Amino acid sequence: MSDEAGTGPQRAPMVWALAIRETADGPPLAEVIVEVGAALHGELVENLVDSGFTLAAGDPPDTTGVLEVRGPLLARLVLVGGRQVWEPASPVEVSPGWESAAEERGRAVVLVVPPGTWPPGLMSLEPRERIDVFTRSLEEARVAGRVLHGTAAVDLDEAEA
Repeated sequence: MSDEAGTGPQRAPMVWALAIRETADGPPLAEVIVEVGAALHGELVENLVDSGFTLAAGDPPDTTGVLEVRGPLLARLVLVGGRQVWEPASPVEVSPGWESAAEERGRAVVLVVPPGTWPPGLMSLEPRERIDVFTRSLEEARVAGRVLHGTAAVDLDEAEA
């Protein structure tokens, strides 16, 4: 999100996760799952809707959003034609597999979940259990109509870090 003085992006307390989803009809999909705290959730949802994101039902629509990757890191999600910028507060490293999937399609699916979707203690679970627990939580939020999705262009710039 940009600050009121227009001096550039500010870092918001957000949780970001990257995933790769296999598809039956084509190359894998790069996905980004984002959760922002309750204080900023309404602003993010407004930015997403203004950029063409919709409730997560059916195929995600193409949006005007852009995911900027700089070197090995996901740097930011740019929304509303560049007027709103959301950046992770801590580094989010992009795996070679995620980068390859994003590069092949030129776009990634962005899912924005409501506050509290990441269950407490999730990161202390074993990897397989962590995936199962989060997948159930994500599906519950999606069925309840609380998840937005869309595809964003992916801007890969290996030169910057």
